Amino acid sequence: MAKKTINNDVLLANIIKGIEEVKGNDIDILDLREIDTAVCDYFVICSGSSNTQVNAIVNSIQKTVSKDLKDKPWHVEGTDNAEWVLMDYVHIVVHVFQKHIREYYNIESLWGDAKITTIENKY
Repeated sequence: MAKKTINNDVLLANIIKGIEEVKGNDIDILDLREIDTAVCDYFVICSGSSNTQVNAIVNSIQKTVSKDLKDKPWHVEGTDNAEWVLMDYVHIVVHVFQKHIREYYNIESLWGDAKITTIENKY
């Protein structure tokens, strides 16, 4: 049986909802669809203030996507130290950083050709 295809817009909305539910900060969506060398369609990047909050964001995203879309990430890495957790939903890759690690790697600058949409904090 083939895996059902989930619309990227719906998955993005659920990922953002999961981040916002636990007050993740500085949410950026990088649209990589026009970049030939990109490995996925979108990056979602956000920050947490501690390893506890980073793990809470990751858990909230997984719970929201699982509940609403019956989907789970293909791969998750980085939860052991929770400084930078990568969640791979195949077409969308989520990066959840602690603020100082995000500033250090500055992956937004590595994808300078991407269209970046910033989601305003709701709180």
